[in-house]
Amino acid sequence: MRGSAWKKLFAAYARAFPTEAAEFERRMAGELPKDFAAKADAFVAATNAKAETIATRKASQNAIEGLAPSLPELIGGSADLAGSNLTLWSGSKPVGKEGGGNYLFYGVREFGMSAVMNGLALHGGFIPYGGTFLTFSDYARNALRMAALMKLRAIWVFTHDSIGLGEDGPTHQSVEHAACLRLMPGLDVWRPCDTVESAVAWAFALERKNGPSALLFSRQNVAFAQRSEGAIANIQRGGYVLSEAAEATAAILATGSEVPLALAAQKQLAEAGIAARVVSMPSTTVFDRQDETYRASVLPKGMARVAVEAGVTDFWRKYVGLEGAVVGLDRYGESAPAGDLFKFFNITAEAVTAAVKQVLSQR
Repeated sequence: MRGSAWKKLFAAYARAFPTEAAEFERRMAGELPKDFAAKADAFVAATNAKAETIATRKASQNAIEGLAPSLPELIGGSADLAGSNLTLWSGSKPVGKEGGGNYLFYGVREFGMSAVMNGLALHGGFIPYGGTFLTFSDYARNALRMAALMKLRAIWVFTHDSIGLGEDGPTHQSVEHAACLRLMPGLDVWRPCDTVESAVAWAFALERKNGPSALLFSRQNVAFAQRSEGAIANIQRGGYVLSEAAEATAAILATGSEVPLALAAQKQLAEAGIAARVVSMPSTTVFDRQDETYRASVLPKGMARVAVEAGVTDFWRKYVGLEGAVVGLDRYGESAPAGDLFKFFNITAEAVTAAVKQVLSQR
């Protein structure tokens, strides 16, 4: 059907069904419902009030459950891991022979899933999301790169995001993957530390119109972090002061499941008479887009810096400098329970405390 004929037909449809036509135009324009921002804020507030200690993959599922009912254009899926990456929600309906549906079971096809997501985003009228383990982002990489290049609104849910995966061993444990994704131009990468950061990350990704997002979530439970209202508001800036200390001489930067280690180290340092602030960096890519004044308020020049993340260390040198320190691992993992692995690789609060003391002693 030619464009002019289609427009004439749609005009007739709009006269007969104005509400439905307006909804179609909203979705095709990529605009979210007018009340979405308010509903997202309410969900974040409710999540904060619950103060749950759960795996961030579960926090991600809760976010989908809380936000998806407002977004009929949302279409999900998983590369054969729906039960593990928790991308299903109560309103999920499989796309099948019966027609309709809003959830695709892709099978073991990470690249195929990602390519289909790109196609849906290019068509318009849909916001696709798809899930797999973070280590399998390797298989999705070509399509993920094309999404970034074409500035598509698509959301990747990458769970089991570190050595915290545990007994599945080094083949499934992500070490370099978060850093690799952060280096991809145009891709927003989020690694939330708890339920509140997970909710904010989901809302931010859904609201983003000019590029894809990768959301990285843990298998293991992560403690809820208490924070002020101001800190909650600053989560969407990618990095913020989670826990302040008066006259701080050092900053501890952390993401995801390592944020509790930073908070524990802060207490240990305080007992030793050393004041350190904890900076949560759920999205370095978003933080880097902030103005210089804000970035300097979070990471002041001259303040000693130590970063902690259960992954390769080189990425964090852009924030801590050569004079700072990074607690992480520059090798592949092992097969053991998550708690044992963090101790084995010396990614602990005690290691962070020692690193801060060492950096300060050299100044």
